[in-house]
Amino acid sequence: MRVGLGQFNAIVGDLAGNAERMRGIYKQAIGAGVNLLVFPELAVCGYPPEDLLLKRHFLEENRSTVKKLAGDCAETTVIVGFADRYRAEAYNCAAVLEGGKIRDVYRKSRLPNYGVFDEQRYFEPGTEPLVIRSEGIGIAVTICMDIWDSKWLGRFLKGSGEIDMVLNISASPFHLGKIERRRAMIGECAREFDSPVCYCNLAGGQDELVFDGRSMFADASGEIVATAKAFEEDLLIADIGVEGDSVQIEPVGETASQPAGVLDEVYRALLLGTRDYVRKNGFEKVLLGLSGGIDSSVVAAIATASLGAENVVGITMPSEFNAPETISDAGRLAKSLGIEFLTVPIGPILERFNDSLMEVDGWDSKGIAYENLQARIRGTILMSLSNQLGALVLTTGNKSEIAVGYTTLYGDTAGGFAVITDVFKTMVYGLAEYINEINAREVIPRDVINRAPSAELRPDQKDSDSLPDYDLLDEILKGYVEEDKSAQELIEAGLPKEVVRRVIRMVDRNEYKRRQSPPGVKITPKAFGRDRRLPITNRYNPWAGG
Repeated sequence: MRVGLGQFNAIVGDLAGNAERMRGIYKQAIGAGVNLLVFPELAVCGYPPEDLLLKRHFLEENRSTVKKLAGDCAETTVIVGFADRYRAEAYNCAAVLEGGKIRDVYRKSRLPNYGVFDEQRYFEPGTEPLVIRSEGIGIAVTICMDIWDSKWLGRFLKGSGEIDMVLNISASPFHLGKIERRRAMIGECAREFDSPVCYCNLAGGQDELVFDGRSMFADASGEIVATAKAFEEDLLIADIGVEGDSVQIEPVGETASQPAGVLDEVYRALLLGTRDYVRKNGFEKVLLGLSGGIDSSVVAAIATASLGAENVVGITMPSEFNAPETISDAGRLAKSLGIEFLTVPIGPILERFNDSLMEVDGWDSKGIAYENLQARIRGTILMSLSNQLGALVLTTGNKSEIAVGYTTLYGDTAGGFAVITDVFKTMVYGLAEYINEINAREVIPRDVINRAPSAELRPDQKDSDSLPDYDLLDEILKGYVEEDKSAQELIEAGLPKEVVRRVIRMVDRNEYKRRQSPPGVKITPKAFGRDRRLPITNRYNPWAGG
C-alpha cells in the first residue's frame, strides 16, 4: 500500500478554498500511485476555528464540504479532518472517504485543554475507536492528542481488531523543542503497537500560531524514516506492506531537509507566521518604524524576506534625541534590504503637542510622559499612513520589553502584527547575526548589532538605565514567565534577590499593556496571550515572604 501524507496550509473558515487545495494534492497523489491519502486534523475548516464551532451552520457546511470532496476524490481512500455535528454535539472528526462516499467517521477522544488549546470548550470526546482495513492492512485512525499517551491508546483500541499501522492526523503548532517531543511520542507509539506510525500535520500560520508541518513516517522500531518539509506544504509518500509477521515501511523519494539549528527554525517560523498573517488578512504591503536599532532592523529583514522588498515600507521619524548614527543606520538598512524608505521628522509635531499640553498644570517636558508622547506621535504617524496606503503596521517590540512593560501603550505598541513579540532580546541579536550569515553579507549593519540599545527618548538614554542587563533579564523572565517559577525559586537558583523582585513586579504590573497589544508569532513554549492568561486586576503577591 502506498500512503501519502498531504500536509498543506489551510485557512480557517475557507472551507471551499481548503477543499480545492486538497483536490490539487489528490491529483498529485493519484499521479504518484497513492492508495491512501491523508490530510491533517480539521483540514476542511482550518485550525483552530474557535467560536465558529458554535455556529450550527458552520458545522453543517463542514459535512457538506466533505461529501463533495468524497465525490471528487473517488479513485482512492482519503482520510480528512473536519468538524461535525452528531446527536446535537460538535466533534473533532476524521472522515474516511471511499468510492465517492463517507465510509466511516472517527471522533477524537482526547481533547487538549491547556496552553493554546480550548477543545473542551467546543467538542465532545468520542468514545468509539476506529480500525479500518485498506489493501489488507489494519489501520487505527487517531487524531492528534490521541497518540500522546500510547498506553491509554492501547487500552482504547483493545478489541478493535488487528492493528498493523497507526495513523494520526494532527494540527500541532510549533514552538521551540516541540519537534523533539513529537518524534519521541511517535517513536513510543510505534514501539507500543509494534507497527509503523503515519503522522500528518498542518503547515501554515494562523493568527499567533505557526504549524510547522514535518509530517512523519516511523517504522515499527520507532525510528523516524521520513519527514516532510518544515514550514512548507508537502506530500510525503511511503510504501507499507506486510512481510511475514511484520509490517515494513519504505519511503518513496528523498526526505526533506530540516532546519539547521534553533535560529534557523525560529527564523523560518517568523517568516511563515508573518507572511500568512499579512496575506490571509488581505494585505499586500506592510510598514514599520525604522529606528536604526536592532529590533526594527530584524523585523524589517524578516518582513522583506517573507513578503518581498517591494511590499515593505520603512519610516524613520527622528527627533532631537535621535543620534545621527542611528538615523544613518536606518537608511543603510533600508538600502541594504531594497525597501522604500520615508522620513517624517516629529520635532515640529512634538513642539506643538508640548506647547498645547503646557496649558495643563503639572505638565513638563522632562519626564516619562514627555518621552512617551514621542512614541505616541510616531504611532499616530504609522497608523495614519497605514490608513492612507492600505499597509499593515508591524510593531517591533521583543518579548523582554513586552514582559516588563518597557513599551508605550498607543505608541510603539500601535500596529496590526507584532513579529518578534515572543522572541527574547538575547535571541534578537542571534537572529541579526544569522540573517547576515545566511545572506553572506552585512544586511543588518554591524553598528546596529554592536551599539548599546536605546529608546532615544531623552539625551544619552540607554535601556540599561531602566532595565537589568538583557542576559540576566531574559534568564529571570524564562524562569518566571515560561516555567512559572516563584520568586523564591529563582533566588535560590542564584539570581540576585532585588533584581528578581523588581523584574517580577514589572511583569505583573504590565498585564494591561500586553492585553492591548497586537498578536504575534508564537515561538516559545509559553507565549503571552493564548498561553498565559492572567487577570489584570490582581493583588496576588508572588514575592510575599521571600
